[in-house]
Amino acid sequence: QVQLVESGGGLVQAGGSLRLSCTASGSIFSINAMGWYRQAPGKQRELVAAIIRGGSTNYADSVNGRFTISRDNAKNTVYLQMNSLKPEDTAVYYCHAEIRRAFWRPEDDYWGQGTQVTVSS
Repeated sequence: QVQLVESGGGLVQAGGSLRLSCTASGSIFSINAMGWYRQAPGKQRELVAAIIRGGSTNYADSVNGRFTISRDNAKNTVYLQMNSLKPEDTAVYYCHAEIRRAFWRPEDDYWGQGTQVTVSS
């Protein structure tokens, strides 16, 4: 089995910062892309940022320049540094990873349980 465990959410004032972490554990052969999605009440889940194993990154326009995604491949961990937070960043943030559990298996999608980020105005 594979688990993604997130941490770092919370309540912060507008303009503040938070850092999210997500660690994958279990039967893992390799991890390709890792990323963060978010879902606000009444809205669809959207991609916030993603990073592939080699380090290339992709950001949603709404967070580009404010958020930074990084990963530690040795620790199977992805981070999201969120600066200059805005009330519209309020959402449940979900970690995602494309994980291969054995060399003969295809990659599967795994999700964390979600962590709440609330930005007050």
